[in-house]
Amino acid sequence: MLIGFFGSLVAAAGIGYAVVAVPNPAEAATAQNNVYYWSDGSQMVATGGEVNRQIIAYEKIPKAMRYAVMSAENKTFESDSGVDPMGIARAVVNMAKGGQTQGGSTITQQYVKNAMLDDQSQTLSRKVKELFISVKVGTSVEKEEIMRGYLNTAYYGRGAYGIQAAARTYFGKDAEKLNPSQCAFLAAVLKGATYYDPAGAPSIDPEASPENNRKRATDRWRWIFDEMVKDKHLSATERAKYPDFPKIQSPRSNAQLGGQIGYLVDTAKGYILNNTNIDQKQLERGGYEIHTTFDKNKVKELEKAVVKVRKENIKPDLRPKTDTHVQFGGASVNPKSGAIEAIYGGEDATKHFTNNADVTGAQVGSTFKTYVLAAAMTWGKRDPDLDGDQAQDERTIVSPKSLYSGKNNLKIKDYDGQVWTNEKGEEWLQANDDDASYGSAPKYQIDLREAMRVSANSAFVQLGMDVGLDRVKEAAIEAGLKESSLTGTSFPSFSIGISDPSAIRMAGSYATFAASGKQNDPFSVKTVEHEGLTMFDHDDIAEPKRAFTPEVADNVTDVLKTVVDEGTGTSAQLAGREVAGKTGTTDGNKSAWFVGYTPQLSTAISMYRMDDDESNKNRTFLEMYGTGGQETIHGASFPAEIWHDYMEDALKGEPVENFPEPQPIGVIVNDDPDPTPTPTPTESEEEVPEPSPTPTESEIEPSPTPSESCTNPFNPTCDDTGGTDTGGTDVGGADGGVTPTPTESEDDTRGNQNGGGLFGGSNG
Repeated sequence: MLIGFFGSLVAAAGIGYAVVAVPNPAEAATAQNNVYYWSDGSQMVATGGEVNRQIIAYEKIPKAMRYAVMSAENKTFESDSGVDPMGIARAVVNMAKGGQTQGGSTITQQYVKNAMLDDQSQTLSRKVKELFISVKVGTSVEKEEIMRGYLNTAYYGRGAYGIQAAARTYFGKDAEKLNPSQCAFLAAVLKGATYYDPAGAPSIDPEASPENNRKRATDRWRWIFDEMVKDKHLSATERAKYPDFPKIQSPRSNAQLGGQIGYLVDTAKGYILNNTNIDQKQLERGGYEIHTTFDKNKVKELEKAVVKVRKENIKPDLRPKTDTHVQFGGASVNPKSGAIEAIYGGEDATKHFTNNADVTGAQVGSTFKTYVLAAAMTWGKRDPDLDGDQAQDERTIVSPKSLYSGKNNLKIKDYDGQVWTNEKGEEWLQANDDDASYGSAPKYQIDLREAMRVSANSAFVQLGMDVGLDRVKEAAIEAGLKESSLTGTSFPSFSIGISDPSAIRMAGSYATFAASGKQNDPFSVKTVEHEGLTMFDHDDIAEPKRAFTPEVADNVTDVLKTVVDEGTGTSAQLAGREVAGKTGTTDGNKSAWFVGYTPQLSTAISMYRMDDDESNKNRTFLEMYGTGGQETIHGASFPAEIWHDYMEDALKGEPVENFPEPQPIGVIVNDDPDPTPTPTPTESEEEVPEPSPTPTESEIEPSPTPSESCTNPFNPTCDDTGGTDTGGTDVGGADGGVTPTPTESEDDTRGNQNGGGLFGGSNG
């Protein structure tokens, strides 16, 4: 087969070389609008419309830019033939085998790839044509013209094609006025803007966060600068004038992407790039009709509910120490389909660039207890007399009537009764909110419904240990959370929400219980059309699955109804409608959530404080004591208020639906009731032995092991990047470990590769 293929290739080579034309950068394909539509078919926004590119003369391209690209990508550019023979050999062999055509890539080869924008098909004829053009360009075109053509056609991210557009986009100046530091940055971003634009692209890949991207860009910028000195393209003295990473303009100044529109577009784009065969360059060139799941009225009502709370309560001028940097996020998911019907990403997509609905990093607190209860009713409590890894028939399914201690500073035990200690040998004493105990001395027993109603940490931490934290993790994933967002899965506090899923994922996972255990992955795009052809239809990939039995899911819902009817979530009650939900607040009062649902709609609202300056390397979540004039912020306060106001309007005119009646489930474990439970302050409890220090925040937020969060985009063996493949991004845990930075010799085949195609990159 290979011999026949090579014979055909050689026979065609002479003819091919003679007939192919040298590309003209000015004739590269022009971009068209991408038109985004609301769920009702009306137009949301048209983006693009003209090529963000201006062809400039070779003389107007700074020497530093030309040398930066040579030092970074093709050191022998001025003397080589323009093609990489070994790369060609690898590409041809792969072509013969029907595989990808990734290989070595010179500047000449990349220029040819970029100039063939009118034909990006993965066909053999296109690959052969690209090969012939590269050979012809390398032997018949002056080096200056090749360099000019490459820099005028390369994609630099943010919709910018060519060096002039890139200079205006990132630095607000003409290309000829770029300094060496700025040139080194633009050479760095050619590696792939998805991962090297400091603004980040978390809607495409959670590893492309602003923090990760800034580090990658800084490392590559520094490396390119050093290589320029080493290659004698820049003096050490000149290099020393630029010790700091260049200041870059914020993206997205397009007024039509203001408000929530930019967040909606980003969410839809991320979904397309992770679930279709359309790559970023194709999407940037436009011509697509994108029909989203977003409900125009629901988006409007969600924004209105947030604005109302912010305007009435958040006063940064009056309370600068407590009311600055306040952020809200929100998302609504249809339980029957998984369609994301509304999001709130921030105050304005042209000013706040992180989509708070899709990426937060804010811990979810007690909203996580729902998954502990689901795990207990699905797999059950382990037998204390057996080994920890137990078969299903060795476990006892737990009824919501089961009794657990609501005691403050409860000494947590493993399933076998052994007191749990950390790596320092310290006992774990689990505190409750406000140091309250629930139940009556001496055992302080309350049933799980009551424990959920009052949000007793101690009861659910112990329940999680009895069931097994591996099963709690499995329940959360089954419900719809991404594994990459789950943090500290070997610590007791895992059960009370030290993980940080996005609002989209929280709404989607609670929607699973609203749908009686049927899980639908959240999605934001229904169909994508191009030139009259359907390029993507969500119905073709939709795979609803049974995450929990109806008995489990409906009992979880029934317990969560109690939270809203008479517990911490009463402020979320809707007139004439059944509501199930859970409040969530974290240690240090650094985030607050309310997640709740009716049979028709599941919505998650988050609130937290964080500096909006993404270049601030030391920014972190800030405490909310005193924020909004309140002593502390709880999920029952502003998040529940926003949830209530939004849901009242979002469901207006919708028929009233009730939840299914739950069927009895499980066994009442620890059936040794105390007297009627009443909240009791810690001070009145029996004397507790002097405890070891309660674990600090750093102790209860451990970095997950590599097996827990394999999210490195540069590791080809990593299966799950936790990205928007199912509609929500979910950056990993707050302490999710350091993202490995690709070395300069690594083959980066993801992102906006300008060297794709036959000789470089895998997107040819």
